[in-house]
Amino acid sequence: MRRVAFLRAGARLGEIPKMRICTLRNFSTLVSAGVPVCLAIGIFDGFHRGHAEIFSRAAKFARQRGGIFGALTFDPHPDVLFRGTAATKLIYPLESRLEKFAEFGADFAVSEPFTREFAGIRAEQFAAILKEKIPELAAIHIGENFKFGAGRGGNAKVLHESAERLGIVVDAAPAVEWQGAKISSTRVRECLERGDIRAANAMLFKNYEAAGKIRGGHRLGRTIGFPTLNLPWNPELAPRFGVYAVRLWWKRVAPATVVATNAAGLWRDGGGEISFKGVANFGVRPTVESGIVAPKLETFLLVGDDDKALPTTGDEIRVEWLEFLRAEQRFDSLEKLRQQLATDKVAALKFFAAQ
Repeated sequence: MRRVAFLRAGARLGEIPKMRICTLRNFSTLVSAGVPVCLAIGIFDGFHRGHAEIFSRAAKFARQRGGIFGALTFDPHPDVLFRGTAATKLIYPLESRLEKFAEFGADFAVSEPFTREFAGIRAEQFAAILKEKIPELAAIHIGENFKFGAGRGGNAKVLHESAERLGIVVDAAPAVEWQGAKISSTRVRECLERGDIRAANAMLFKNYEAAGKIRGGHRLGRTIGFPTLNLPWNPELAPRFGVYAVRLWWKRVAPATVVATNAAGLWRDGGGEISFKGVANFGVRPTVESGIVAPKLETFLLVGDDDKALPTTGDEIRVEWLEFLRAEQRFDSLEKLRQQLATDKVAALKFFAAQ
């Protein structure tokens, strides 16, 4: 597997397989002269099936011309500049979006700071600026409803007219539909907020997930027979607090074999991952906590007593959300909580048995 340097400004040095990360300013360091560049443009929050269609078309165009393809995305979201605290809440942070790009097979990602100066670029100038920064730019790939430029005055037609004069092909992918309506990041957000994880996963290119490092807890779960792996996790767009059937993924990597980490902290050494079926509670744990506390994802693994090789504190994991079982609730006693957790375990086992 080819590996290249992780270049995003401010990120710790690491690697993502097959994908370089840069800004428009240093893009020229990535590409040799004469190599056609195909560029997908968007925020791509959540990386749903509509986004994957744009990437697929860019990848196909690049292969046909012996070129490379990647994405131009922005950080922060433009809403932050214009709406402040009322800005759109993101499904995934930048690092997770970049991970999705890499998993899809993108050769590069341009993570461009969205500043007032950038926001002021007139739509008619946009293609020329991209061409100046990326001389080998051969194609721009967008969604059919893409808006850009000062005052969001640009659309696919404007981009096509300005890019054509520069010899750049513009491809506007039609929206992908699910259950009779267009897939969008907004639709996915609405599903996550109401706990409809099945619908969200049906629209996403890859099932919704949380990733990070296991932290030690109060070990209260062990006292009632339900030890959990605790993941501090507080996304901008919080899914509905509640209990979910999940699959926990763990990559066992001995320190001597580690190649590098990426910005999200996930090991990528080419090895396989081990998965476990589980039940997870995402929320503020009202039975055992009081006051304002940060949400936490606590996962109980559905494994036997003979399973010795399990993740532990400090390990990197990712938790794939599969089914909403119930809303989070407060119980009057730990015994009532234990009884409910036993019921949750049975519900999760039934879910996995039906798969």
